[in-house]
Amino acid sequence: MGFPSDYVSRVYAGVLGKIIGVYLGRPFEGWTYERITDALGEVWYYVHERLGKPLVVTDDDISGTFTFLRALADYDADPDLTPEQIGQTWLNYIVEDRAILWWGGMGMSTEHTAYLRLKQGIKAPLSGAMATNSRVVAEQIGAQIFIDGWGMICPGDPERAASFARRAASVSHDGEAIYAAQVIAAMEAQAFVCAEIPELIDTALALIPPDALIARLIRDVRQWHSEAPGDWRRTRELVAAHYGYDRYGGNCHVVPNHALIHLALWHGEGDFQKSLMIVNTCGWDTDCNSGNVGCLLGILRGLEGIMAGPDWRGPVADRLYLPTADGGRCITDAVRETYEIVNLARQLAGEPPLRPKEGARFHFTLPGSVQGFQPDEHPEARGVASVCHGSLPGDPSHPALCICYTHLARGRVARVATRTFLPPEAVKMPGYAVLACPTLYPGQTVRARVVSTDSVDCRLYVRFYDAQDTLEGYVGSPPVSLSPRQVHRFEWRVPDIPGGPIAEAGIELASDTGGSGTLYLDYLTWDGIPEVTFTRREGRIWRRAWVDAVDSWLEWGEPFRLVQNEGTGLLIQGTREWDDYEVSADVTPHMVAAAGLAGRVQGLRRYYALLLCRDNRARLVKALDGDNVLGEAEFPWEFGLTYQMSLRLLGTRIQAYVDGQLLFDVEDTVRPLTGGAVALVCTEGRTATQAVTVRPVA
Repeated sequence: MGFPSDYVSRVYAGVLGKIIGVYLGRPFEGWTYERITDALGEVWYYVHERLGKPLVVTDDDISGTFTFLRALADYDADPDLTPEQIGQTWLNYIVEDRAILWWGGMGMSTEHTAYLRLKQGIKAPLSGAMATNSRVVAEQIGAQIFIDGWGMICPGDPERAASFARRAASVSHDGEAIYAAQVIAAMEAQAFVCAEIPELIDTALALIPPDALIARLIRDVRQWHSEAPGDWRRTRELVAAHYGYDRYGGNCHVVPNHALIHLALWHGEGDFQKSLMIVNTCGWDTDCNSGNVGCLLGILRGLEGIMAGPDWRGPVADRLYLPTADGGRCITDAVRETYEIVNLARQLAGEPPLRPKEGARFHFTLPGSVQGFQPDEHPEARGVASVCHGSLPGDPSHPALCICYTHLARGRVARVATRTFLPPEAVKMPGYAVLACPTLYPGQTVRARVVSTDSVDCRLYVRFYDAQDTLEGYVGSPPVSLSPRQVHRFEWRVPDIPGGPIAEAGIELASDTGGSGTLYLDYLTWDGIPEVTFTRREGRIWRRAWVDAVDSWLEWGEPFRLVQNEGTGLLIQGTREWDDYEVSADVTPHMVAAAGLAGRVQGLRRYYALLLCRDNRARLVKALDGDNVLGEAEFPWEFGLTYQMSLRLLGTRIQAYVDGQLLFDVEDTVRPLTGGAVALVCTEGRTATQAVTVRPVA
């Protein structure tokens, strides 16, 4: 079947509903109904400030949902995607003990247990099976919380959504946990074409065994609601009595929490705010349940349903974090993730991808979107500015970001910006770790199109961390004096900077005559290959710009002394958008099985690497569903000596050099890796590096 006419906006509403629900429930995750009622009352809106916690946080519900779906992209949108391939995706993107999951230990955390099984070579679905991990471990909540993306790629096709959900869930779960995941995914798929909650539930119920515990639970909650439709607290008491935590083992069993989702759907009557209030006030795994309910109702009621209540979207500003081994995807937003989902669905259907405004990173095409842009509150920005979504003057069909400014007297500026790396409040974020690379680097070209309603001076700028690890570094493009109704296109190459990673990019406005007005940002984007050398800098924040996937990263003499106790570890920098470039580094292997340099890194198990190996051979390796040797040659090397290594990647051609000698020159035309970050590689031992340089291919 074709896509609904409002498919993109409904996916956007689902993504927003997911992150809003998670952010709402996260500050009191694990609380009981009684504790929530006593401390917070009914939860009708965000309570993070009352509890002294940040709003936009890393969370496994969000990270897992949008990361595990990448299996479909990484395997060419194969409709027959297998659990084993999804398990490979886990191993590629999850950094052990650091990313996505709750690392509670074998038998304690279901996902950690499944990850260890995968790492041991036990392929999915055995990695998540009851026979492998026990019934209690296999039936915890994780499969359900990660499943929303599979529903959103199957609009109007609940059977396919349930099939994908089963395959994805089986990597880590089994039994009732899989049925619960199938129900959520099927309801979300059906919500694109059906507006009635009873029909959604009936559709999903028909796709799982009628004698399943989850099926019985669904029927019971429906019956309890029908007996007292205006009393959700009575239904909650019945859920607690018949399906409560005391009846099911483990830390967070799926059955009690799935019951609360259905309770909220029935008693919330399709209202976004009321449903979230109910499911959060009920307690237990609040962020998980709230995220699933928010996503489903976002799809079902669309953006209008989210905006019918209080301002859920303003404080969030589309922002989310996805900390994985693909560090360049960590700093992202709801619009960007929406188009990732939409284009996966289109690829499944044999349709070309959508690329608003020629693929600009920030394009504001979805209603109300701001893509993380917010006024800069830095003391230097003493002007007053606000941002909102709108359209270009005289063209209501052309969406843009509206930047309203006031009181721009001489010496004052107004700035609005979006994050390109971790903001200060995220550097020490509690809870789940944040692994991120910057999305913007020196040597890349920033492009933007603006339209002014009044006379104002305008320029692009970036802010970066200085030697004291404070966000005080600043550099901007030459200012342009705009007259009323003038259209201007910026094209600015970011210069080399003396400090640490670039953390934000935006627009600065100034005026010598004062006044107020509006500047419309049509789009902002960047492209090109960085021209930058990574080495030790003052302060410590520069280390946070690397995805650290080695056992130890020390600074004993060299900036990069890496130790890997077993297997292969990577220290990764960059983004998936880097395609044709040269990366070079000095590599000093010590007691090590293999050491070297990688390019087009797309995670821990997808890259090209030039390695010096213990058997006195050099190898050019392609990691993709295992290591594939593209070339090898004798190369006697010695512990403690330094070798200059480089990879040149141009299209499908890979050239590899050691000490200026061309060792390998190959074409890779079978499933080539077309873009990705760079990395230092260490296998079982110790290696050291002083500097890593990335530059365009000459």
